[in-house]
Amino acid sequence: MPVNEWKKYPATYLLLGLTTLTFICQYLLNSFQATSPLSLFKMGAMYGTFVQYNPLDLWRLVTPIFVHIGVEHFLFNMLTLYFMGRMAEQIFGTLRFLGLYLLAGVMGNAFTLLFTPNVIAAGASTSLFGLFAAIVILGYYSHSPLLNQLGRNYLALIVINLIFNLFTPSVGITGHLGGLVGGALAAIFLANKVESRLFSRGWRSTALLTYILLLLIPLGFTYF
Repeated sequence: MPVNEWKKYPATYLLLGLTTLTFICQYLLNSFQATSPLSLFKMGAMYGTFVQYNPLDLWRLVTPIFVHIGVEHFLFNMLTLYFMGRMAEQIFGTLRFLGLYLLAGVMGNAFTLLFTPNVIAAGASTSLFGLFAAIVILGYYSHSPLLNQLGRNYLALIVINLIFNLFTPSVGITGHLGGLVGGALAAIFLANKVESRLFSRGWRSTALLTYILLLLIPLGFTYF
């Protein structure tokens, strides 16, 4: 891997590295039981019922982003992150891209906590759906023909994936929907490098407040 490639997309390669390291540890520590519910839980997967009774486990809003349920799940998400992440990092910049990725994942896991608390959930797809949504939002409002086309392409991809989710019970659609919402809102309140003034201060403030409110609602229902 050329050094310039690492310097150009540091956040993407950081996320790939952390997720890969987590996956390796998952198998080293749990061997053939690496994908069992108990092993996934120990590695940091979301299990809402447990979090409801232990508020100190709210860190599970973040850690499931890096945990995967099997080799196929891991490889598919990492390939998506590799191609999608580099493009999104160019558009948003390193720090904002990293923030977008994590914020989308947190919202996806918050939706899982609220709507499917009895399910063990893990995977980077909450964050990846957030990246898809962010590009769709930018594509819709941008004056760039390239972003317009990318937005239409990713909107079609989102629809196809959600339809696939409906016919695949093992896939957590609530986490994906939460990731879409989180990514769309983050795309508005996080400035991008292509059109930094695409959204007014009012739009950005409203999107940020909406994100915070939507994050507090699951926590409110969980603990109060």
